[in-house]
Amino acid sequence: MAKVRHSRLQAKKWSTMTLVLSMLFMLTVVLLMLLGLGIFSLPINSDDSPPNDLTSYRRMASERGIGLGKRGGQWTEVLSWEPRAFIYHKFLSKEECEYLINLAKPHMAKSTVVDSKTGKSKDSRVRTSSGMFLRRGQDKIIRDIEKRIADYTFIPVEHGEGLQVLHYEVGQKYDAHFDYFLDEFNTKNGGQRMATMLMYLSDVEEGGETIFPAAKGNVSAVPWWNELSECGKQGLAVKPKMGDALLFWSMRPDATLDPSSLHGLQSILFSTFFCGFFIFSCGSRMIKQFCISIAKRFDLLSAFIS
Repeated sequence: MAKVRHSRLQAKKWSTMTLVLSMLFMLTVVLLMLLGLGIFSLPINSDDSPPNDLTSYRRMASERGIGLGKRGGQWTEVLSWEPRAFIYHKFLSKEECEYLINLAKPHMAKSTVVDSKTGKSKDSRVRTSSGMFLRRGQDKIIRDIEKRIADYTFIPVEHGEGLQVLHYEVGQKYDAHFDYFLDEFNTKNGGQRMATMLMYLSDVEEGGETIFPAAKGNVSAVPWWNELSECGKQGLAVKPKMGDALLFWSMRPDATLDPSSLHGLQSILFSTFFCGFFIFSCGSRMIKQFCISIAKRFDLLSAFIS
């Protein structure tokens, strides 16, 4: 009897060990696949960033060779966790930036905002830029960029509203606002907005920062703090740089709206500025499950790079 009990205990012990080893093996395979795809790579320490710097988490991305022109060594900065915001350096090549500008420039029209009562576009003093929407997948270069956005965000292109190119002249701006909707009309019509990818298509001599006035944390810890305009120092700010992309989430991982995602674009003080927007939306029925799924993938990445 004692021998049978001992055998059962041994079998149970081996079963538990087998399960643990299997899970570790599966996790290793997933990490190797992500490394192979260039989604992320091993973290690299930076001597020029303080230990508690918001931007101290960096990684080098492999050059995947897809798209127009060369992007060189790419790397990612975790800008903030409230809101969740990431900067993808050299996300677009110079040639891709120029292509988007030249494609949209002849068709620019005054930018509008969405009317919360009717769901239609309307003019507003809070947004003074001009812009143009590109058709989703309208040519190979656009498709390559859209696929890259989907790869980096883990969100299918089908959830995107389409790529929009914006043009800001000297003195133009976009006051602080939320990308998500606060009314029932728009959420029923097209779903709630989850995340925004902002791509900088040109450099700006001064001004033009994307600012998050409600962001949590030490906003002056960014290494470009001394390069910001006075208006840019009123919150967590990102200085425009050609080819860089800023991804920020309008929703928390539990699918609730994130007020810290309040953001705006400061006035352009010199020259002109071009940028591209790609906003992701999701239907109300699947939004919570979808957000949780995406958040789990980002949790895996954040745990790995930190």
